[in-house]
Amino acid sequence: MFPFDDVLIQLHPNDPIAIAKSDLQPNTQITLPGGDVLAIRETIPTGHKASLKTLEAGQIIFRYGYPIGQTISYIPAGSWVHTHNVSLHEETSEYSWQVVKPIIPILTGRTFMGYDRPYKKAGTRNYIAVISTVSCSAHVTSQIARDFPNEALMEFPNVDGVIPILHGSGCSLPPGGLSYTYLKRSLTNLAHNPNVAAVVYVGLGCEVMQWEKCHSLFEDHENITLGLVIQEQGGFENTVKAGIKAVRELLPQVNLIERTEQPLSNLVIALQCGGSDGWSGVTANPLIGQVVDQLVSEGGTAVLAETPEIFGAEQLLLQRVSSAEVGRKLVELFQWWSAEARRRGFSVDNNPTPGNKNGGLTTIYEKSLGAVTKAGSTPLNGVYNYAEWIDRSGLVFMDTPGNDPISITGQLAGGCNLILFT
Repeated sequence: MFPFDDVLIQLHPNDPIAIAKSDLQPNTQITLPGGDVLAIRETIPTGHKASLKTLEAGQIIFRYGYPIGQTISYIPAGSWVHTHNVSLHEETSEYSWQVVKPIIPILTGRTFMGYDRPYKKAGTRNYIAVISTVSCSAHVTSQIARDFPNEALMEFPNVDGVIPILHGSGCSLPPGGLSYTYLKRSLTNLAHNPNVAAVVYVGLGCEVMQWEKCHSLFEDHENITLGLVIQEQGGFENTVKAGIKAVRELLPQVNLIERTEQPLSNLVIALQCGGSDGWSGVTANPLIGQVVDQLVSEGGTAVLAETPEIFGAEQLLLQRVSSAEVGRKLVELFQWWSAEARRRGFSVDNNPTPGNKNGGLTTIYEKSLGAVTKAGSTPLNGVYNYAEWIDRSGLVFMDTPGNDPISITGQLAGGCNLILFT
């Protein structure tokens, strides 16, 4: 006979399920808080859900006190609750929001060692970025950066690396279209990330995404920015040589920038979930939420993203917006994604991956409720489109896909200088 708290975690008193702390075997006897005995009927893997009572078909399942799905069959007490007997119950939501008082930061003088950027937040790294404007120049770009491995930078201790930024687009894009807008915004804003001190753009010459267009959006032009065009340099090898020469000339200038004490308000942290499982919303993500609350209290910024992985938990954010404008923008995002899923014949429940499900997550609502715990408890101060520059402090949200590399790219383009990836 096992005491309840030794083997199960019930996250909310109203939850009819509890999370297995370790693999539970059939006939395991568990003493419930009220004194009744629960007999486990089948093997329940760690991180997965056990029914604490008998559940009828069509009954709503709660986790964290919020609905995560609906039973599709009769489930006896002590059973494994997962994809074989629970499905998502999608409903058209009538969204509302609640405006709360903003957090007034109280500076404690706590600092981190970073690189001062006079016109923006401080960097946590001091990089030279070599950025391809089009897929056709990606190989040249990577070859330039490859000439500067870490051992080649030993005489420049304040330079953290020479990094290539590559992509597979930039040519046949309709100017003004969404793909063009997102790519231009990303290539421009990545060059102005606080972790980047100098930039070398590399283009082919005939592409739609000319490097000068990426350089024109910022007024301060604080970073040292150069551009190379393969067709003007005379081909692949000449451009690689010119790029290596340009970086070598930049290294002494970037090396002059040293780490100094920076206030925590200069941190802009990207929040991300990796391969989430049944424990992510119990352990790692709530811990990140506490970090976010501390950071916001110091005047720092945290950026939640991955819109498809917020469905089912959006009301937790809408209950604490700092203005009606923020609430309206967040609602518009979710309405757009819902309409787009219907138009394409998708369900928002397509999101959980096989790995998510193997780890104990059953529906997107369950995954989202765990993911939102990364955002802590402070008011939501802003909502941004993909790769938009983040100009507010506190907790904010960026509209991105759930795919981690794409989502993080948008956050970095927004100015994030650190990633917390659970």
